[in-house]
Amino acid sequence: MVRLNEIRRGELVVPAPDATDAGLVFIGRIQTPWTDRLACPRQGRSDGPICRIEVFAPWDEALSGIGAYARIEVIYWLNASRRDIVRQCPADDGHARGAFSLRSPVRPNPIGTSIAVLVEVQPSALLVRGLDCLDGTPLLDLKPDRSLFTPVAPPQPGDFE
Repeated sequence: MVRLNEIRRGELVVPAPDATDAGLVFIGRIQTPWTDRLACPRQGRSDGPICRIEVFAPWDEALSGIGAYARIEVIYWLNASRRDIVRQCPADDGHARGAFSLRSPVRPNPIGTSIAVLVEVQPSALLVRGLDCLDGTPLLDLKPDRSLFTPVAPPQPGDFE
């Protein structure tokens, strides 16, 4: 079950360290129908609602060629998520697990990823299906779905070992 800010029995909260600048830049914003964390889906679905990914200038020039892919990986910053729970109890099942063993949005660096179906490429924007983030979520990056990507470089010794 999705939750807001409660701490469940068996969970561990730690003080967050001071923020440092890793040089990340938000390259756009994601528009979705969800404005409430409790209503937002836990995983995106390829038949879900159409969402719009706006890419800011000058990064919009990087959209060139993306229409060649049926699916893209959308990488975003889960700005409404807590960052201080290192052991979590999913669905309050009483079994604490480390944040790195879960796909929970609650993590030290709340980076979310979704494989989205590309519906349409527009100037400075993409229409996609399959997202699971709140309206206004900051966009970090876009990549072709790696299962559809054919590397440009020829195979190198050790690639398949």
